[in-house]
Amino acid sequence: TMQLSSVALAVLIGTNTVDAYQIAHPVPFHRGTTQLGSYLDDISASDSPSEQASTTRPIKGKYPTNFSASSSAPDDASSRDPAGIKGKYPTAFVASEDAGPPLDAPDVPPPAPDPVPEPPTRDAAAITRTKAILLGRAAGCARGEAANLAVRRAAAEEIARLEAFAAAEGGARIADARGTWELAYADTELFRSSPFFMAGRAVCREGEEAERYDWFCSMHRKALAVSTIGTVRQIISETRLVSEFETKAGAVPFLGDFTPFQYSGGWPATIEGSIVSTADITPTADGAAWEIYMDTVEIKGSNLPGVRQVLDAGARLESRGLADVLERTVPQYATPRPIFRTTYLDEDMRISRDQDGKVFVYVKVSDSEEPTDYSNVMSDLGVAGLLEGLNDNFFKVFI
Repeated sequence: TMQLSSVALAVLIGTNTVDAYQIAHPVPFHRGTTQLGSYLDDISASDSPSEQASTTRPIKGKYPTNFSASSSAPDDASSRDPAGIKGKYPTAFVASEDAGPPLDAPDVPPPAPDPVPEPPTRDAAAITRTKAILLGRAAGCARGEAANLAVRRAAAEEIARLEAFAAAEGGARIADARGTWELAYADTELFRSSPFFMAGRAVCREGEEAERYDWFCSMHRKALAVSTIGTVRQIISETRLVSEFETKAGAVPFLGDFTPFQYSGGWPATIEGSIVSTADITPTADGAAWEIYMDTVEIKGSNLPGVRQVLDAGARLESRGLADVLERTVPQYATPRPIFRTTYLDEDMRISRDQDGKVFVYVKVSDSEEPTDYSNVMSDLGVAGLLEGLNDNFFKVFI
């Protein structure tokens, strides 16, 4: 028993000695005493005189076995591992959160950047189909005047689809809008495509005044229900916009008021004419809209005898002169310059919106930038045409 205790005591003393030395010299001892002796000689040879004189022989920092990758470890020769054991004996390695890849990691190319999405391609077939549906719908509701709520909603969806196509390609450019255009559809009164009515709206403040103006335009159309709206046209040049609003109304509404015949209709004669509004246009900074500066309003092509001669002599409304008078007498008044924006444009269709977003769809009929010539319209209430028809169908008297 005493022999076993002696052996255990010797083992304990030896183990403690090794542990104490390993704390001061953190080098593994599993390689044997011969290598340990050689290694201790190397340590003694590389130590400074003061370190050799020390009994504890600390070498902290010379051969780190526990270090953080984010710390700035020295790289001089004195801090390197002894020859033959480089890289073999760090017992722990703590990587910081922001540590990069290991120094001996193979080169890895950086990840490729996300591909830039290509702009959507122009779907010509879808555009043609949408335009055809929209124009067919417009023809079936008298350019929007007879449209019910369902038709208006469907037309709005088709218009929005065309506007989305234009937006995907960078938006419409009004520089390509020159030429003669006819109104095919509107979600409001047709005459509001005139710069005169746009200027009238621009005078009104947003809110209650704008609502009153909408009501006025609605009542104005109802008051003229006995008239028929003909072609509504815009002729656009580089600097001018001319709006032509052709209309006609019965000359003698009730035949029974003037003859012994009891007939609910009127004479087959009509009063005709075109309300022509002219304005200067200036492109906005984004190139997608015009700023409109109203100029004149006149009636051309009237077939009323006597009135036609007066109108052709130059009778017209000079809106700028009126605006100058208002600006001098009413300090808070400013001449309105409404914005008329184009949201879709191609070679044969244009979609435009006024300042309230009311929409107008036009089709292109020619590249001409000249207003219509109404000089060949006779001022006879159409009587000459009526007599000619009677003769051709009944009397057949030919000279």
